[in-house]
Amino acid sequence: MYTPDAIGTPLSPSATKVMLLGSGELGKEVAIALQRLGVEVHAVDRYDGAPAHHVAQYHYVLDMTDPDAVKNLVDEVRPHYIVPEIEAIATDALLDLESEYTVIPTATATRVTMNREEIRRVAGEELGLPTSGYAFASTRDEFDDAVRAMGFPCVVKPVMSSSGKGQSVLRGPGDCDEAWDHAMSGARVNQARVIVEQFVDFDYEITLLTVRSLDPSTGKVATWFCEPVGHRQHSGDYVESWQPAPMSAAAAENAQSIAARVTNALGGRGVFGVELFVKGDDVYFSEVSPRPHDTGMVTMGTQRLSEFDLHARAILGLPVDVTLVSPGASAVVYGGVEAAGVAFSGVREALAVPETDVRVFGKPEAFPHRRMGVVFATAEDIETARSRATTAASLIHPVVPGGEWRRGQPVVGQSPE
Repeated sequence: MYTPDAIGTPLSPSATKVMLLGSGELGKEVAIALQRLGVEVHAVDRYDGAPAHHVAQYHYVLDMTDPDAVKNLVDEVRPHYIVPEIEAIATDALLDLESEYTVIPTATATRVTMNREEIRRVAGEELGLPTSGYAFASTRDEFDDAVRAMGFPCVVKPVMSSSGKGQSVLRGPGDCDEAWDHAMSGARVNQARVIVEQFVDFDYEITLLTVRSLDPSTGKVATWFCEPVGHRQHSGDYVESWQPAPMSAAAAENAQSIAARVTNALGGRGVFGVELFVKGDDVYFSEVSPRPHDTGMVTMGTQRLSEFDLHARAILGLPVDVTLVSPGASAVVYGGVEAAGVAFSGVREALAVPETDVRVFGKPEAFPHRRMGVVFATAEDIETARSRATTAASLIHPVVPGGEWRRGQPVVGQSPE
């Protein structure tokens, strides 16, 4: 893996170049973190005006599922690092490119983690990590057999999807038709395959942000853990998060063991978002993202170095610091409407809530359930921080072209129905 002895000057022949494949809100923060270290950023997305396009030195619009298009752009730019920020990428192209370029964390990790079947088999069968029961299906008959085997309630997800797309909880036989159709429509590929998971009666779920970078004392890759991030989801997409999530010492030790084993198996450097279910002291593996996690946006207020700063440092092989500065929480701001060029009122009022900050992502189009911003807040305790974050988020409202706030839309900071 490439590790620069010196970081070059952007827009010059000595530039250290990073190409982001995916330029959403997480990519935007990674781009800013990299630029603070003097890195030249090339931001790629499927549409113009993506959040990271606003801050990168260079930006491109590309179908990232087209392997030839990805390869041609990489060979034109010749970046030192290729950093996938989303799942919908031609991973076979990354495997081919890895012989000449550094893919973060690795091309194989990117391919395995974007496919729920592959990562579940790695975690549950190769590593022997505790997971929920599961079965896979490609046809409706196989799906019905899988549901019967898992029993009710159970969870259905497309093998290849993200942010809760196509996910359902089945409470009984009457939910099967709708769940199957929803999974097929929410998948990223045609002829989709689904995973049916046995429902885990967990107490709570966490994201354990796990950082792999070079240890300055040994020069070898080592692993660090941020304080656990608790979160609340709706239809598989996060609504609010908080850090640190209270855990028993035994549960915390089990969580770190699971996260270390799965990220060591994936390899490479960078931040991994390891999602876990916790029941008492028992911890179950759920999923892992080989990049900063949406629930981890709370770290912009809670940690000395946010998950994005940590990712930038880990990419470059620099020292990291996972120190928690303050308890805090985040709450999502949804689009609330379907329109282009939406403005948001109430930012002034939101920032008047004690110890709050706001990020408006700048996406060119809003949809009712699209994440358009986030509020994070700090406090002496988690409960106060969560109250501040959700209160501040509820004060921010979409203003459609023409200037009128759309009343009756989903309340921001709460799960959209």
